[in-house]
Amino acid sequence: MVTGWLLDADTMADDLSAGAARRLADVAVYRQAVAEVLAELGGRERAPSVALAERVLDRSLRQPEFGMVLSATPSGPETAIQRILRDVRSYRPRTPNSAGDLAAMIRITLLTQIDVLWWGHVPPYKSDADVLAAPELLDLDALRRDGRVAFRYRRQATTLLARAVRTAERTAAPGHAPVTVGLRFACARAELIVLLNQIAADFARLAPPDTPRLWVTSVARSVAYQRELRNLGYAALLPSAHCVGYAADVEMSWYRQFGADHVLQAVLLGHQRDGNVNVINEGQAWHVCVRPGAGRALRLIPRQR
Repeated sequence: MVTGWLLDADTMADDLSAGAARRLADVAVYRQAVAEVLAELGGRERAPSVALAERVLDRSLRQPEFGMVLSATPSGPETAIQRILRDVRSYRPRTPNSAGDLAAMIRITLLTQIDVLWWGHVPPYKSDADVLAAPELLDLDALRRDGRVAFRYRRQATTLLARAVRTAERTAAPGHAPVTVGLRFACARAELIVLLNQIAADFARLAPPDTPRLWVTSVARSVAYQRELRNLGYAALLPSAHCVGYAADVEMSWYRQFGADHVLQAVLLGHQRDGNVNVINEGQAWHVCVRPGAGRALRLIPRQR
């Protein structure tokens, strides 16, 4: 039941300090440095080897453009560098992996460090039970029933009958819905819900007529679930903003049939330029992480008791 309004300005007020402005500038420089590393790897070989990628990264990540962000992560720059190199070494091309090739994996793991900069200090939800018991996560189903969710999503099919219905739907009407497992946990932080509602409104305004609403494919996850996804071949990195409730994945490839994928990309990147989010192209879906303090409308999100 939605019974109140979230009015806690202490924890959710806009962060407009000079220090925050400097960090946003550092993040912009960091993103440019990531683009330059990817261009260097793409210029040397069409498909860079792991050994070449390690050499380039080990040299580049110690430069000041990267150090401004990596040194501010909770674990420090050296741990961050070793974590990035470990993710690159462990990459294996698999069908469900959201990183289509090694260069994509490098892009994802480098840009994920921005999430870590913002939310790496927050204790993650270690187990599924921790997610379900977290009082700060709002129930999307309750908000949707009250008309306070502007985007689409659906839960995972957990029974044989539900799975059979999903399979029949894909057979009878291919393209009717994204090919996605669905949400294991339909819950998220208030800040993220506000952001997704804003993105959904922008997308609905700019997309071609009859384009379906924004479709969210993942929100909060536990560390255990993140590891499960990684074992299945997905680029599910740790630490992850999903595991603290501040990140979501939104469907992208499905919107090509409506001529709307480029519109959605532009909307997401526009919010990133405004400093509200970190956006990562992960292939079929794009990852979105809300910045600490983003958005004055956070006080207008209902709270459950």
